[in-house]
Amino acid sequence: MGGGTCLSLTHSACRTPHSPLSRLKTLTAEYRELKARLEQGGGPDKVRRQHEQGKLTARERVEALLDQGATWFEIGLLVASDQYDGQAPGAGVVTGLGRIAGRPVVVVANDATVKAGSWWPETIKKMLRAQEIAMRQRIPIVYLVDSAGVNLPYQGGVFPGQYGAARIFYYNAIMRHYLRVPQIAAVMGPCIAGGAYLPALSDVIFMVEGTSFMGLGGPNLVKGATGQTVDAESLGGAATHTAVSAVAHYRAKDDRECVARIRDYVARLPRMLRPPAPGGKPKRSPKELYDLLPSDHRMSYDVRAVLECVLDAGKLDEFQPDLAPEMICAHGALEGRTVALIANSRGVIKSRKGRGEPASPKIGGIIYTESAEKVAYFIENADRERIPLLFVQDVSGFMVGTEAEHSGIIRAGARFVEAMATATVPKLVLTVNHASGAGYYAMAGQGFDPDFIVSWPTGRMGVMEGESAIQAVFGNDAAKPENAPAVDAMRADYEHQLDARFAAARGFVDAIVLPEETRETLAFLLEASGEFTGPHIGAFVLPSQP
Repeated sequence: MGGGTCLSLTHSACRTPHSPLSRLKTLTAEYRELKARLEQGGGPDKVRRQHEQGKLTARERVEALLDQGATWFEIGLLVASDQYDGQAPGAGVVTGLGRIAGRPVVVVANDATVKAGSWWPETIKKMLRAQEIAMRQRIPIVYLVDSAGVNLPYQGGVFPGQYGAARIFYYNAIMRHYLRVPQIAAVMGPCIAGGAYLPALSDVIFMVEGTSFMGLGGPNLVKGATGQTVDAESLGGAATHTAVSAVAHYRAKDDRECVARIRDYVARLPRMLRPPAPGGKPKRSPKELYDLLPSDHRMSYDVRAVLECVLDAGKLDEFQPDLAPEMICAHGALEGRTVALIANSRGVIKSRKGRGEPASPKIGGIIYTESAEKVAYFIENADRERIPLLFVQDVSGFMVGTEAEHSGIIRAGARFVEAMATATVPKLVLTVNHASGAGYYAMAGQGFDPDFIVSWPTGRMGVMEGESAIQAVFGNDAAKPENAPAVDAMRADYEHQLDARFAAARGFVDAIVLPEETRETLAFLLEASGEFTGPHIGAFVLPSQP
């Protein structure tokens, strides 16, 4: 269980490029700007063309579909944002979690303003992630289809492979046949070739008069293959599929009527309500988070003060607070819903041996043998008690060195990882700063299928910090003048790859969240993850079959 990232805490060469007083504010402002640009999709001209065709845009459809003023948690907004010369904002699909008639639902909406809603390789990644959320949480999923099909120049990353487009239809079938997850599809534009199986494998299909088409081949392909001349409406329009083929089930006159009818459909689905206990406000204003986080990501801060901006009344009921204090294990609540919280406490922490004798100080953010054992036990208790887990990551790795190895840190770390990996309760992750080394894995990294993983703009995800990597590669030669260009290039490369936006662009986190929206977002995700009381393991768990 390597994680020798302690060097980054003491090395003085690394300098943050941001103002000493505004690192979180600066990164948040940069993220807001990027977010606003990506939300424009293909731009004003493409939006106008969509309106001229009598259609709403993907985001307009989503807004009309969901409860007004309710939480909208968009998943994968930054995916592909730094690829394809900026030609694939959002990878051409809007995915997220919202509410219809008060209940959580997953939404997948093709963005026809981006390359006619065609599927890039990253489009598949986003759609599969949305489906996995619906499957794990057993909540309805709505597909708003408006796509020209596979983006043919990139078909090699779309069509084949275990996690190619076929996986979408596999998940369709699993949800329909085994998991009983409601799937509602609305064909609101073209839906061609293999893509037609997405609505066909849903429970119900809505179509819109005059603008929707569904078929295994369009008019041009039909003429080339069979010599038959036919217009799109007669071949696969709304009237054809609702009155002739019986493939579709409901017909709407326009987009707004279509989404209104979907709302009515979802509203009548049965739901087992489990209202939470009355919740309170946080002890501190969430806006204080901008002042609580330090200007330099290596500096210490009071994580308990941070949690006071998030939890109900800022209340923490700590588990073994005097043991391994570099790891906080505690119970708290978010809008009345109890969580078992695990957080890294940054800074140099004084500890004591037996009989009150002082021991060597510990570096917060580093996982030691004692802290690994403590967290493993706490997780196992939470799993037995059926309490969801919330990991607040600011971890630089596991401790290294003779003392650590002799104390059995490998075995203790393995117990930590196993307890986390096998816990069957929902797992939510918030990355505050560092998510480094094997510590990132132990704190419910993405590879362990947490239900949701979000990051602040300050998140830094990587094997280790850049200065640690430079020391590992160059050693004492890092200071030699002849190595300066290579060292500087390596430092710059690490800074780029450690950025939260880099992680979000590759789907390593579900979303970047603004600090002041953290409490509301986590509370909503906690509610959604509580919809299914069975085991939260992997993308889904099949029910017992007779």
